[in-house]
Amino acid sequence: MSEVLREIVFDTETTGLNSSGDDRIIEIGCVELINHTPTGKTYHCYINPERSVSTGAFNVHGLDDKFLSDKPKFKEIADDFLNFIGDANLVAHNAKFDMGFINAELKRINYDEISMDRMVDTLAISRKMNPHLSKHSLDALCKRYGIDNSHRDLHGALLDARLLAEVYIELLGGKEVDFFKKSNTEQEVEIQSAKETFIKKDYHAPRDFSASPEEIKIHTDFINTLSGNIIWNMTETDSITCEGVK
Repeated sequence: MSEVLREIVFDTETTGLNSSGDDRIIEIGCVELINHTPTGKTYHCYINPERSVSTGAFNVHGLDDKFLSDKPKFKEIADDFLNFIGDANLVAHNAKFDMGFINAELKRINYDEISMDRMVDTLAISRKMNPHLSKHSLDALCKRYGIDNSHRDLHGALLDARLLAEVYIELLGGKEVDFFKKSNTEQEVEIQSAKETFIKKDYHAPRDFSASPEEIKIHTDFINTLSGNIIWNMTETDSITCEGVK
């Protein structure tokens, strides 16, 4: 049995861009992958940042102070968030930005920071794989890999995490990567299963297309009406050239 790989693709929305200053997280969205396949399990919450949202940030995600005023504070959701991610690897686009904010929040409540060794940065992967591209934003990568992001009018942590999960799978080689990561035994089982499914399809015995005695007689009578040198009446001494039968 192959080892199970658990990863969490996540995204954050914030009050601004300065994680080392007084900007705070206002939304977290996470998507669980097992062996690079979404399981359907997600984590999502809005957070009261205890400060105002900058105009620039609001224009990106559309979350204002009034909407966030009755949401839980980070210290109130920290345990749920940490329990969800567990010890899984964490996948983010521009990972230093998101992890900078996560660790700043954890530090404020005297929790241990998350090691950057657990991070997988899709931005760095894309830049390495596609050095010819001028843009490596989430929107640009969705367009490159044919992922529908038409519903992404504004940034949203869970929406972006779901889109990023699809992008991440494509960066790894597409959905076929899951098959090739399985052991030889597991691959053989899947191949055998596919064969059995094919064999179980409706099967029709071949029809009998043999000519009846009447049909043979009609054909023979027709042949006898033909004149001239006919190929099927040739003897072994006859030969064929581009001018005809000699």
